[in-house]
Amino acid sequence: MIFGEAIWDPVVLLGRFNQPVVALIALVALLVATLNTNVAANVVSPSNDSPNLLAESHFLPYRGLDHRRGGHLDDAWRLLRDFSSYIFGWLVGCSALLGPIAGIMICDYYLVRHRELIVEDLYRRGGAYEHHNGFNYHALVALAAGVGVALIGLEVPALRWLYDYAWFVGFSVSGSLYLLLDANSEGWLKRYSTLRTRRSSR
Repeated sequence: MIFGEAIWDPVVLLGRFNQPVVALIALVALLVATLNTNVAANVVSPSNDSPNLLAESHFLPYRGLDHRRGGHLDDAWRLLRDFSSYIFGWLVGCSALLGPIAGIMICDYYLVRHRELIVEDLYRRGGAYEHHNGFNYHALVALAAGVGVALIGLEVPALRWLYDYAWFVGFSVSGSLYLLLDANSEGWLKRYSTLRTRRSSR
């Protein structure tokens, strides 16, 4: 509140300083921080993830360029025109997806598998985590339910709190449903226990 108002945009904030040297140093630091953050979080990760979809048709430099083009096409800078749409629209919307994913993963690791993993089977077809041709339908159903319940708040004003707390709602709904579905799947749990015993006996 140095300038009498809350300024959330660092570029606008730097423009209020009258010392050119201070502004220059701050802008260089902001540039370096932005590049480091975007390269690490928004280029490296998707470039390494895309081979799972197109393993033989892409190679790393081209994947990076493809993601850069996609970033230009989605006009992400429009989110910065209004901080409320960025925070309550984009960030809360993302949390409606990330919350259910976290709920499923934590429930699966702590409550279903009791913190025991067969590491080599994470990379093996037909292993303990194959499920149905590589798809865990229980997790997909729980994910859809968690996201759907959170998004109801966008359509029903009386239930707006479901969307405002989308991460916690999605986490709770998806985690609980996933546990319920897996608890009623004795065949899968028995198969996992058999494989786990077989691996540990080696």
